[in-house]
Amino acid sequence: MTAPTSRVSRRIGSIAESATLAVDAKAKAMKAAGEDVVGFGAGEPDFPTPDYIVEAAVDAARTPRFHRYSPAAGLPELREAVAEKTTRDSGLSVEAQNVLITNGGKQAVYNTFATLLDPGDEVLVPAPYWTTYPEAIKLADGVPVEVFAGPEQGYQVTVEQLEAAVTARTKVLVFVSPSNPTGAVQSPQATAEIGRWAAEKGLWVVTDEIYEHLTYDDVDFASIASVDELADQVVILNGVAKTYAMTGWRVGWMVGPADVIKAASNLQSHATSNVANVSQMAALAAVTGPLDSVEEMKAAFDRRRRTMVDGLNAIAGFSCPTPQGAFYVYVDVRGALGREIGGTTPQTSAELAEVILEQAKVAVVPGEAFGPGGFLRLSYALGDEDLVRGLERIRELLGAA
Repeated sequence: MTAPTSRVSRRIGSIAESATLAVDAKAKAMKAAGEDVVGFGAGEPDFPTPDYIVEAAVDAARTPRFHRYSPAAGLPELREAVAEKTTRDSGLSVEAQNVLITNGGKQAVYNTFATLLDPGDEVLVPAPYWTTYPEAIKLADGVPVEVFAGPEQGYQVTVEQLEAAVTARTKVLVFVSPSNPTGAVQSPQATAEIGRWAAEKGLWVVTDEIYEHLTYDDVDFASIASVDELADQVVILNGVAKTYAMTGWRVGWMVGPADVIKAASNLQSHATSNVANVSQMAALAAVTGPLDSVEEMKAAFDRRRRTMVDGLNAIAGFSCPTPQGAFYVYVDVRGALGREIGGTTPQTSAELAEVILEQAKVAVVPGEAFGPGGFLRLSYALGDEDLVRGLERIRELLGAA
């Protein structure tokens, strides 16, 4: 019998490591080794989870019923609260049966594509995209189809671009606004236009709304799920991680038609079963509580956003548009490539990111993680002093504009 060529299956062996987590892990390892590293890599608010949410978790930890298994689809009271929140914020009327509570937003992404896709189904993925989407699509035997929207169009995909990419095999459109990694926010008009186009094409729309409360400059969030024609062919992905500084609590959800949610719940019942009950009760406090802490975070993010854009545009070869949402900037660094920097000549944004980490001790994520190279993503969800220090180090290495 011929020995297998690999001990790992082709499906799992083909998955790329999360680039954002890889950069963050390397930066943390360097810090642990005593190096002074500034990390712009991970999309993680530097604020603590609000006290009232923590207290709800403490109370839940002392309540015996939460020491036991609970329904795989989520605690009924949390599903109901998420349904009410979705109806209010996304303009899609749903009930608890339309909600599945997941172990963070990533499980919601995985569950959704595993539930919707058959082998060979194509998914339109506007780029730059969050690094997990293509991998989750491929895990479901789907085919990600990249549709690149560059800085000259504000990183916002158009109906014309989507129309050019659609084929008879296209089943799903991924729609993300505000965007990770670019911070771009589609206008209500553009959102509605894309939603109506998808409905006319008979496509599912998977919309990630995790940054819905993080917009700036009086820009309004608009949910594509509010397009009436999409009501029965849209899945909303969301969670508490970004809005409430709860990345480590691991609570997300998917909202969609009851049959899709039931099928995804069946999948989750075999994969992980219920999300930790203590985390679910913390999420319940978050979803039903005030947004005061969010406004405080937004004020800090807004200040850092402006500092970041000004600082990056002062660096030779960098061009950084002002994002209107999330907590990332996506800087065009093509003007910095192909020239000598610190004794080396990076030709790609991946090589430039490596030079910046090794020589300036600043961790950034290269554009290759999100689509075409030539760009860097930097998160401004870190302290003001670290942010300024990191920018100064990059400018010292690359020179002033």
